[in-house]
Amino acid sequence: MSNDASAAVLDELFSVIESRKTADPDSSYTAKLFAKGRKKIAQKVGEEGVECAIAAVSETPDDVVAESADLLYHLMVLWAEQGITPDRIYAELGKRVGVSGLTEKAARAKNGKPM
Repeated sequence: MSNDASAAVLDELFSVIESRKTADPDSSYTAKLFAKGRKKIAQKVGEEGVECAIAAVSETPDDVVAESADLLYHLMVLWAEQGITPDRIYAELGKRVGVSGLTEKAARAKNGKPM
């Protein structure tokens, strides 16, 4: 799958997530998350992150793929709740391409941002 196709899948998913903001919580898991608010959405992101990490150390690569997809989905719900679009994430990642992780972390520390 090319990078464009991958981004297209994420963009399509994000559009569906956005459309669920005003949907009936009884008919949509995503709408139910929005109805429960930011704290619940953030909690789900944390849970899925932990599940992904556990899969990485004790399960199969297929399990890591499945948990990664769950994590990305919940992150996108959080982005939508915060008014953040995927293009902002793509732009941030684009700024980091070719920059050493150590250099990037040092720059954040210099600017007073947590590492």
